[in-house]
Amino acid sequence: MLLSSDVIRNSGIAFGTSGARGLVTQFTNEVCAAFTHSFVATQRQDFTFNHVAIAIDNRPSSFRMAMACAKALEHLGIEAIYYGVVPTPALAYAAMQDKIPSIMVTGSHIPFDRNGLKFYRPDGEISKSDEQEILCTRAKFSPFEDIPNLAVNPDAARLYIQRYTSLFNAALLTGKRIGIYEHSSAGRDLYSKIFSALGAEVIALERSDEFVPIDTEAVSDEDIAKARNWSKQYALDAIFSTDGDGDRPLVADESGTWLRGDILGLLCANALHIEALAIPVNSNTVIDSSAYFSHVKRTRIGSPYVIAEFSTLAENYETIAGFEANGGFLLGSDVRIKQHTLKALPTRDAVLPALMLFAEARHKTISALVDSLPKRVTYSDRIKNFPTERSQIILTLGQEDPNRLLDALGFEEQLIQSLDCTDGLRITLKDNRIIHLRPSGNAPELRCYAEADRVEIAKELVHSCLSKIAVNGFVELLSK
Repeated sequence: MLLSSDVIRNSGIAFGTSGARGLVTQFTNEVCAAFTHSFVATQRQDFTFNHVAIAIDNRPSSFRMAMACAKALEHLGIEAIYYGVVPTPALAYAAMQDKIPSIMVTGSHIPFDRNGLKFYRPDGEISKSDEQEILCTRAKFSPFEDIPNLAVNPDAARLYIQRYTSLFNAALLTGKRIGIYEHSSAGRDLYSKIFSALGAEVIALERSDEFVPIDTEAVSDEDIAKARNWSKQYALDAIFSTDGDGDRPLVADESGTWLRGDILGLLCANALHIEALAIPVNSNTVIDSSAYFSHVKRTRIGSPYVIAEFSTLAENYETIAGFEANGGFLLGSDVRIKQHTLKALPTRDAVLPALMLFAEARHKTISALVDSLPKRVTYSDRIKNFPTERSQIILTLGQEDPNRLLDALGFEEQLIQSLDCTDGLRITLKDNRIIHLRPSGNAPELRCYAEADRVEIAKELVHSCLSKIAVNGFVELLSK
């Protein structure tokens, strides 16, 4: 017999900001089974269920991992409902309607040689305390060799499409041309059905048979150029895409300019008449200065931290929501859209913010909606394959002596207005420029976020900081 906690610990896999992540080679059948046994054991403490829902993204390794999870469920006498390749929010929504737990096999935007598992309680996304309980649970299970094939149940895809097509009449998007950058997104077979049902003319763009690690937080120069070219070529009113598992949106305006995720979330929340927001600390400060919301609470980066604030906000406000700087809208309460009720979905979703944006832009351009906001812009990028321990050294030294860090990064003036160590190190300068350094919670990467009054300034801040940090010897120089 094996103990799930021992198997998980020896695998080297840990929870990041969004699920358990690791190399595909680490997610053996035994490791997938260990996570499944631990997850079920924790859920059985609070819920009674005989089914667990499973879905996957389009990574080559995901189906094998799903079968291993299903085999573990079989050993527990639990039936797996396999929804196939669907977006993470589609899985979560279907499972919540049936009041059963669910497991999403996905690595989101990280490269295809990595993968992950996301876990959902019958009432929504698991918390950070749930994660620790999964890691520590000592569930006994037997190793196995054979894994079952799985037949696809279409209900999650159907319910997800119905969730949004039922909100508006079929003429909502009539006359709009929307491009869908399909790549390898888990929801690529659903999005055209949603937008077409609402009257849009949909143009499918660049479907890929190979997994494409789209990062909505650090859009590549190649994808920036693609969007601008597609917009001109097809005379598009908008372009819609997502990350790998379809929970973070990537939306471009009529010129092919990609919107930042927090600006998209701001416009969506305003259109939904949300009263109170929970957002990560790296979100654009225009959200606070817009005065659209009664209360804005800033959290650590990651949907579990955003969701953790919902119960507190619900004590004083009827409509609550959250979103992240890299996209993904979390609906923390039911809301009314005309005569329809949209049920809460407390996990990241890509379709809702895009759909509300398109609805608001029925008689104007998307760029006009963005231009109506106060002029404040953000930008971010990352250094890939940057050891996390080196990132932590930079943060520790920067917190101890932020002026020394700014000096090493090439800032001539070291006038600091405030420091925020909620998640990483966020430095606001006297001239209101913001630099924020933070190691990724999902991969060995160092991310840099910047905020300024003009996009050129924000980009220069990020590129300048990352270029200096990437130089060999930077950490050693900072340590002297």
